[in-house]
Amino acid sequence: MPSLTSLAPAGPTATRSRTTATARRLMAICGTLLAALLCALSVGASSASAHAALTSTDPADGSVVKTAPREVTLNFSEGVLLSGDSVRVLDPKGKRVDTGKTAHVGGKSSTAAAGLHSGLPDGTYTVAWKAVSEDSHPVSGAFTFSIGAPSKTTAKVSTGGESDGTVGTLYGIGRYAAYGGFAALVGGCVFAGLCRSSRPVRKIAVGGWVTVFTATLLLLLLRGPYTDGEGIGGVLDLGRLGDVLSTKPGAALLSRLLLLGAAAIFLAVLFGSYTRRSGDAEVDARRRQDLAFGLGFGGTVMAVGLAATWAMAEHASVGLQRQLAMPVDVIHLIAVGVWMGGLASLAVTLRAGEPIERAAVRRFSRLAFGSVVALVVTGLYQSWRQVGSWGALTDTEYGRWLLVKVGLVAVLVGIAAVSRRWTGRLTDATAEAGAEKETEAEAESASEAASDAKATTEARAEAGTDAETAAAVKAAQPARTGAADAAIDTPAEAESAKAKSAAAESGEAESGEAESGEESDDGDPVRAAQLARQRAAKGKATTRRERDADRERSGLRRSVIAETVVAVVLLAVATVLSGTQPGRAETEQASAAATQPGRDRLNVDPVSVLIPYNTGPKSGRGKAVVMIEPALPGDNALHVFTTDLADRPVDVPEVKLSLTLGSKGIGPLRIPLERLSTGHWSARTVQLPMAGTWQLSLTVRTSDIDQVTETRNVKVAQ
Repeated sequence: MPSLTSLAPAGPTATRSRTTATARRLMAICGTLLAALLCALSVGASSASAHAALTSTDPADGSVVKTAPREVTLNFSEGVLLSGDSVRVLDPKGKRVDTGKTAHVGGKSSTAAAGLHSGLPDGTYTVAWKAVSEDSHPVSGAFTFSIGAPSKTTAKVSTGGESDGTVGTLYGIGRYAAYGGFAALVGGCVFAGLCRSSRPVRKIAVGGWVTVFTATLLLLLLRGPYTDGEGIGGVLDLGRLGDVLSTKPGAALLSRLLLLGAAAIFLAVLFGSYTRRSGDAEVDARRRQDLAFGLGFGGTVMAVGLAATWAMAEHASVGLQRQLAMPVDVIHLIAVGVWMGGLASLAVTLRAGEPIERAAVRRFSRLAFGSVVALVVTGLYQSWRQVGSWGALTDTEYGRWLLVKVGLVAVLVGIAAVSRRWTGRLTDATAEAGAEKETEAEAESASEAASDAKATTEARAEAGTDAETAAAVKAAQPARTGAADAAIDTPAEAESAKAKSAAAESGEAESGEAESGEESDDGDPVRAAQLARQRAAKGKATTRRERDADRERSGLRRSVIAETVVAVVLLAVATVLSGTQPGRAETEQASAAATQPGRDRLNVDPVSVLIPYNTGPKSGRGKAVVMIEPALPGDNALHVFTTDLADRPVDVPEVKLSLTLGSKGIGPLRIPLERLSTGHWSARTVQLPMAGTWQLSLTVRTSDIDQVTETRNVKVAQ
């Protein structure tokens, strides 16, 4: 069967130069796009790390409870992994008041609870929490609640879920490298086993193995600092590895390393015994047949196992229909590897000028088409599962990245269609070239046979003529004998012998030079090395000329390289997607926030007004503190505290309060107060219709006949 190296003759040099320039410009554009997406991968990783959404808390964010709760409970949109200090509760002075033990409630992995010490005083408490979502991404945040009444707090906690910048960037690069290495490993092995094995393909597969192994080891070391938000120095704390390996993501990374150890043996057999050629075609075929089943079965098991280490620890392992989602994710990852890794293998094979049969190219074309079909089907299911609604495609970050991925897939499929057309032309051109070559060979053989016959006839005729001439000359010469003969014939014969010897030596030298076609190295190793380099450079240049001379082959090579570059960019987008909060979870989080009025309020301190009062008698002197939270238009909570001059809570028979916004003609709004405890009155729902400076009127009655009314101004923010 003809190979791709036996094709049409070379085209004009100018055309090849223009084609090369166009290919270089295309590579530069695609490389720039890849660099931009890699920057987005590293910069956007921290802002897209929240996957488990906090849906509700007890006590609720911003709420005021009468008595101190026994524990604080958090509910998430998906399961989370907890540590001992996942939930910390701080009092108004920033002192920790929880018991230090965090656990799930009732065995539900989507909950977290931390017990509180008894006898907590009134005031505002801050809850800081952190966890690892079941899809392996760290999440964290904070909220507040108050006991008795709100108060100022000095507790300062970070409310972001960001990891350390350097650690987050390295972790994102490691994840991308692991995906790329897996694709190169799987695609290179499939291409070598089913299409064509060569040195460039072996480099792709082995390079993929080294990349995914190194990236996995890096991710394992970075896992602890990444989830705890620590700096790069945390990598040196090897004692943390035990905690990492006890989690689901850590176990998945360890399983991947073990499977890669088995994959190393698989590579040794595939590119060793299976592809080795002994010169005996029958023996080689028998050996390959014996190894084919074992390699196919073992390779499938290892590919499925490696893909499962991602499926069991990322998006597919949580949420809806996880029993179906994980096998679908495995199929999706293997299809990506076969397509993208196979593209890279075909690209390097064509670029290196390696001979590859047309049947092998067509076989990979069918294999790539099947992979694309699998990608589309599994991708549609994953998109529905992660996005959930049409609106989330444009309203969430995950949906927007998904649209970018879909666009790149469309571009990739379009380039693949061009490659298939080049493959069809390549097949036709190869067949025509093979037929033409056979015809030319037959004509050349007939011409050589005719030339040989003519030369033989002429040689025989010339030999006969020479013999007759020599006989006539000899007959015409006079006879000589004795010394005269010796004196006359010897010099001539000597001269003739000398000429014949020189001619023979010259002929042998010319024959030797013609056979070697190269200069002799005369045993000089330096000269021999120079000649070897010259021969290698000459062979490389010849291969490049033959490669560039083939229009169909050059077209296929350019389209495959373009596919490979777009595939690399697509892989970067897929990595960003795997680190972005799914649209369905983001929508659930927004819905949960809408059901809790206090979650979206501005983080402002409550308005507090101190009002001294004096109703006349000595027992009628004291102080009242009025607090309005959050002092914004809409629902507010209002508290009144009465104390004596020594700041001890005291009860009074009656407290009345009203609010008036004179500039707008609103009021007075009388606020009904409920006594909660000694010296504490409260109104849970106070509707303030608009912002502005309100006049607060407070009436305190200390006896049946002694009372006083004081007024103050309070500002309600916009």
